[in-house]
Amino acid sequence: MNGRGWMRDLGPARPGRRLGIVVRAGLVLGLACVAAGGAEGWPQWRGPLATGAAPDAAPPTAWAEGSNVLWKTPIPGTGHSSPIVWKDRVFVTTAVETENATPADAVKDAEAAVPEFHRAKARLPVKQLRFEVIALKRADGAVLWRRTVCEEAPAAATHADGSWASGSPVTDGERVYAYFGSHGLYALDMDGKPVWQKRLGVFKMKADFGEGTSPVLCGDALVLCQDQEGPSFLAAFDRKTGAERWRVPREEATSWATPLVVERGGARQIITSATGRIRAYEPGAGGVLWEVGGMTGNVIPCPVADPERVFCMSGFRGSALLAIRLDKAAGDLAKTPEAVAWSKGKDTPYVPSPLLCGGLLYYLKGNAAELTCVDAATGEPHYAAQKVEGMGTVYASPVGAGGRVYLTDRQGLTVVLAQGKAFEILARNKLDDSFAASAAVAGGELYLRGRQSLYCLGSK
Repeated sequence: MNGRGWMRDLGPARPGRRLGIVVRAGLVLGLACVAAGGAEGWPQWRGPLATGAAPDAAPPTAWAEGSNVLWKTPIPGTGHSSPIVWKDRVFVTTAVETENATPADAVKDAEAAVPEFHRAKARLPVKQLRFEVIALKRADGAVLWRRTVCEEAPAAATHADGSWASGSPVTDGERVYAYFGSHGLYALDMDGKPVWQKRLGVFKMKADFGEGTSPVLCGDALVLCQDQEGPSFLAAFDRKTGAERWRVPREEATSWATPLVVERGGARQIITSATGRIRAYEPGAGGVLWEVGGMTGNVIPCPVADPERVFCMSGFRGSALLAIRLDKAAGDLAKTPEAVAWSKGKDTPYVPSPLLCGGLLYYLKGNAAELTCVDAATGEPHYAAQKVEGMGTVYASPVGAGGRVYLTDRQGLTVVLAQGKAFEILARNKLDDSFAASAAVAGGELYLRGRQSLYCLGSK
């Protein structure tokens, strides 16, 4: 489908309409930490370039429980947040169940709030939780410190496959920032000392599926987007003090996509993807720079970008992928159809985010192990919805490093493919854990956060 073929979806948002996109532009993410982290760092959700790739990393191709596992550290509680890596440390968040029961009336109210179609599978807040940030020694996986930032009952139920610690942390090398949604935003120094905290409200998520967006850095500010069934907003905070700089309302229902910070032509943009509209905001006060529609509902995948285009997709009850020309993105994109370089309407992901590396765009179909690879510049498919035999349901986003693509399913299998235009499986690696969190890659290591343990995989 060419750029003009989808213009009927570009008008003002309407209830139930197909939805929007998000952007990242150029080669710079706008994070103060990228340069300092270098090849040795994975400082945020989706890596140093927010593409899912670590261009200079070289993790192993093959491993098993008894081979190329440098260390394996049990992580208490549950959480689907990805680990981040900074120099000699690895950070992860979790929610640890305590012995203290949630008041019966609160559990009853939480259960009543879950839609009937989801109630049988929902996880109810029957116990109070300790919301924790954990730092591990990168060399051997030893726990350096555990910091409980909050202890209380969950504000609502969550999806049976979800967790109450699904937002990934981010670091600038001076502080670690962790967002637990209804349970607060926290800044800790690298030794776990609390620096500041913010309670931003109690949020109502669609179908009580749980919270999961991650904070991002934009210059000297920390930015987060909270789209929910109540008043949604985008906000920026001073990363040193936590002081709120601005907050702008958003006419959006629940979405889970993390904002993306772009730097283009010497100026930054904060781009959000959501059910109604995709909007780019200027970081000084949150004014809207451009906007567009075009996605399906329940946006979870985060966008990726090369220097010329940004790629946005979603896959709930439909499929949508837009490749937006960044040099044409201004104002209402419905008036500039040439801003859409190309688009597609099938085989896009529901939960996993895409991977962009080597001029190729990789994405899964729904939550299935069916991989598509297209040319990022033209949209030309090299292979489409190619079934990866032996893999089950996939929630984790693919990652790329060392000329390879890594896909991990919930059952503990990681399939390694050659990066390139041909579909070629290099290895199949099984671990004794279940995986929903996306991997992190740094240097010669691949970090996989399972339900029970955090693995560091590398050549011994």
